[in-house]
Amino acid sequence: MKQIEAQIMQQSYLLVCPEGREERLMQAVQRLDAAMVKIRDAGKVKARDRIAVLAALNFAFELGDRELNPAASTPETSPASPETSPASPAAASAPSAEVASAASHQRLNQLLTQLDAALNQDGLLL
Repeated sequence: MKQIEAQIMQQSYLLVCPEGREERLMQAVQRLDAAMVKIRDAGKVKARDRIAVLAALNFAFELGDRELNPAASTPETSPASPETSPASPAAASAPSAEVASAASHQRLNQLLTQLDAALNQDGLLL
């Protein structure tokens, strides 16, 4: 495992990454930073933890769209805030959508657990 320092919304984080996956991790950091800055700059939300939750929700929503309809997914399909999150019509039309949705929820829960563990480890909140 390799340690990498990353900046997210002008705050430094020391991240652990498997060897050879550093570039992919930095791409994820850059994407997260851009998403959080975009939410912050929209002016409605200022608290870092709320910005992080909205960014995570947007990514989860986008991931769900990709799993349900890989051909039609675009970055523009994610919601700007929880209030604008549309229900996915594909979930009702495909039997395998329930399986994909359950797998997506399970993966999201795993990622949130890892995020909680990382935040508890360094004692810093977003």
